[in-house]
Amino acid sequence: MITFLASLFIKDRRNYDSPAVRQAYGVLSGAVGIGLNILLFLGKWIAGTLSGSIAITADAFNNLSDAGSSIITLIGFRLSGQAPDPEHPFGHGRMEYISGLLVSVAILVMGFELIWSSFGKLRDPEPIESSALVLGILLASILVKVYMFYYNRSLSKKLDSAAMKATSVDSLSDTVATTLVLIATVISKYTGLILDGWFGILVGIFIIYTGGSTLKETIDLLIGQPPKKEFIDEIREIVLGHSLVYGVHDLIVHDYGPGRRMISLHAEVAVDGDIQDIHEQIDHIEHELQEKLNCSATIHMDPIVTDDKEVLEMKAKVEAMVQSLDEAFSMHDFRMVKGPTRTNLIFDVEVPRKTSLTDNEIMNRLKEQVHGLPGSKYFAVIQIDHEYY
Repeated sequence: MITFLASLFIKDRRNYDSPAVRQAYGVLSGAVGIGLNILLFLGKWIAGTLSGSIAITADAFNNLSDAGSSIITLIGFRLSGQAPDPEHPFGHGRMEYISGLLVSVAILVMGFELIWSSFGKLRDPEPIESSALVLGILLASILVKVYMFYYNRSLSKKLDSAAMKATSVDSLSDTVATTLVLIATVISKYTGLILDGWFGILVGIFIIYTGGSTLKETIDLLIGQPPKKEFIDEIREIVLGHSLVYGVHDLIVHDYGPGRRMISLHAEVAVDGDIQDIHEQIDHIEHELQEKLNCSATIHMDPIVTDDKEVLEMKAKVEAMVQSLDEAFSMHDFRMVKGPTRTNLIFDVEVPRKTSLTDNEIMNRLKEQVHGLPGSKYFAVIQIDHEYY
């Protein structure tokens, strides 16, 4: 159904990186979710009233809250697509994350409310009246929620959307919840055992677990997460695909929400190259990153020596020293400055966030190895940089 509606209402619907297409899918998914959840609420409310089951009635109001969550998702995508303004110069992309956060909170609230109602049912159990109509409504509800889970999960992967992922997890929790309610109803019908309250507690615990998981993921996005390795590899491939660039470092991705990413990086270029040619090439790379990855880029040019045999040999020796500490370390911005009494080797070492060595340990070990090089008196001037991915 979503695919069919998307073909009718969304132009260029396969361009998932486009902010406009993302917004259109979010609004469409939210609208469909509102309609389906209201229908499920009405059906389960009727079933709960007919059967006298607290679990079915609570599940009905869970679907009503899901309709509210779909409204939040719809509004979140609408707001996230707004253009930048003086108060929000980087746009409103993170509104999508906030909508995912609110959906996660709604899931948690419903889980606690269901457990509270179920404890009341344990204290005062009542027989459950089931019928073919009640069982049919529950089964139909399960099938609808399974469909909603799959289409929301599919969209979350295509759009890389935290809000859509939270909505898909919500649909999955509803599927499990209604399945347990159906099992409790069938057991009560054929054995007389009243398990309504116990199954309600199990459903509530599952809902809280799924809500807590999606809440953590959404909070991580709001606080800031490292970009995916595939995205970093794409950036490097594009930049290094230009002949005037010898290396890339100090790469930082600023995430202001889907479709609102900004990149800053340092590109190593020949110190004796034509500055106008290099500048034109850098401008071209920035435009290419915008076109291919839909993100703004700012590139700083770092001049390096590319044709001095002595400098290149010394650079190779120092690189080997850096690699001997940890293969994940890398070196850049190497310079060799000779003085009357000593030669300074100036370079930066880029290290991952997770390393067993402290910055002081790295610098001290490298300084000791550099100082031990044969020939002139060598001294290391080192800057430690930490990766942001």
